[in-house]
Amino acid sequence: MAVQGALPVAFGTVFPSGAFALGVEPITDFETKRPQLDKESGLPLWAVDVIDADPEARGKAKSVKVKIAAEHCPTLPDEVPGLPFRPVEFEHMAVMPYVDDSGRRPRVAYSLRARGVKVPGGGARRAPAKDAA
Repeated sequence: MAVQGALPVAFGTVFPSGAFALGVEPITDFETKRPQLDKESGLPLWAVDVIDADPEARGKAKSVKVKIAAEHCPTLPDEVPGLPFRPVEFEHMAVMPYVDDSGRRPRVAYSLRARGVKVPGGGARRAPAKDAA
């Protein structure tokens, strides 16, 4: 059996202590300066800047980007009074391993993807699944 493409993973496996969103921005193709499109769905890709709530997370592991393929910019849940960031939960997450050869030596890295973003704990979905990859 050959594994190809992204590997499905539960939100709680990636973010066992939860996650907080900082914002959403379109992913732009470096060479063409146009929106980058998802290879499977053809939809534009959006990057949600996320802070891992795990108190043990350090360095690069503390802040990650989760990619969402959607026709329109995903809407983050409303702010929560008293919190500096928006708590979020991602729907239908997947992990895509790749070789990062931008450093001194190549290493295996991971790209996180989701089909939507919502309020933690089963709240209303904020990025429609029909627009997601």
